[in-house]
Amino acid sequence: MREDVDEFDAYLNHLAHALGHADRHAGLKGYCSGLVMPLSRKSVEPMAAHIDPLHASAKHQSLHHFVAKADWSDTAVLQRIREWVMPALDAHAGEETGYYWIIDDTGFPKKGRHSVGVARQYCGQLGKQDNCQVAVSLSIATQRGSLPIAWQLYIPKGWIDDPERARRAGIPEDLSFETKPQIALAQLREAIASGVTPGIVLVDAGYGDETAFRDGITELGLLYAVGIRPGTSVWAPGTAPLPPKPWNGRGKPPTLLRRAPGHEPLAVKELAMQLPVNTWQTVTWREGSNAALSSRFAAVRVRPAHRDYWRNTVRDEEWLLIEWPDGDTEPLKYFLTTAPEEATLEQLVFVTKMRWRIERDYQDLKQEFGLGHYEGRGWRGFHHHATLSIAAYGFLMAQRLRMGSGTSDKKNFVERALPALPADYIARGSPARTTPRS
Repeated sequence: MREDVDEFDAYLNHLAHALGHADRHAGLKGYCSGLVMPLSRKSVEPMAAHIDPLHASAKHQSLHHFVAKADWSDTAVLQRIREWVMPALDAHAGEETGYYWIIDDTGFPKKGRHSVGVARQYCGQLGKQDNCQVAVSLSIATQRGSLPIAWQLYIPKGWIDDPERARRAGIPEDLSFETKPQIALAQLREAIASGVTPGIVLVDAGYGDETAFRDGITELGLLYAVGIRPGTSVWAPGTAPLPPKPWNGRGKPPTLLRRAPGHEPLAVKELAMQLPVNTWQTVTWREGSNAALSSRFAAVRVRPAHRDYWRNTVRDEEWLLIEWPDGDTEPLKYFLTTAPEEATLEQLVFVTKMRWRIERDYQDLKQEFGLGHYEGRGWRGFHHHATLSIAAYGFLMAQRLRMGSGTSDKKNFVERALPALPADYIARGSPARTTPRS
């Protein structure tokens, strides 16, 4: 245990170099120490009370200033986290199939309208539309571990269109409205510019169904395996749009591709329902917690067809991977991937299913490190808290990888013992605070 504590202190010293001022080091160490304590609620007040019970109020003020007010760079701290964890990831990546860059977003239910970015929108945690904040993240992953390396709150257009509300929440003045796929593309560009080892980009249909997003990934020189919706249109194997109309000698020669009655693309669901029975194969992709994970799949070469009648060149072929569990009445999931033409069905399935790693990231960040417990309302505090939660998670991931524990042990980590609270301690917000003490 002493070695774990010493290693954790060395890790925090490593991160502290990104803070800019030495007087912020205590805030970093105090906040991260609070995040690794076995507390049910990891917001500023309970962490302060357990870190320094005899001076809880002063500690609360200092931690709140550090996370909500201090002007340190989230990008710089995330880079230091990455520098610490990547050697542990690198040790296994060479033995496996390289890296994956996994993009997703996660929601935080919120009451009221003043917390930065809050709006009625889809919240994955609740599985429905509700009042929440949503953040987009990019994780770098291998089969054995993963780490979020970029994190940004999605700001709905209604906030951008209300400058005064945005100002009160501390949203940067130069921030313009961006969709989630646009935020994700910016994160990919930054990762490339920062020299992060390239990986296959994995996203769900909320991102992958957008043609501009897929094209953006390709323009960056990256491969992808992305979810798409059943209605996405493609050209069936062996077909393509018609060439431009023959020139009649007058005006400009036609340049746009064409469709014609009887010569049109299909929705991927329609294509899947037409595939021969012998196209489908059962594939097992990894061991789950209770049993091996397997399902039925088919893969065919297609060309994406979205608005290609405004193009003058035919899109390249890609793999369409379809999952249709045995016994279901229709296919369950669809994916497009720019994996090489010689890729096997087993390889395609394995790669697309690697998205489970980001689900593990979110699970641990929320359950173990209080990612959703921040109670402030501002832009800076929201991102600082997330960065520090990722910092605590990054240390856990590095320890797991170096000890060879993979994903099985949650307790392979230094847990700071909880100091006893003073007998007269009353939590902020408790009704007892309104009652005069005798």
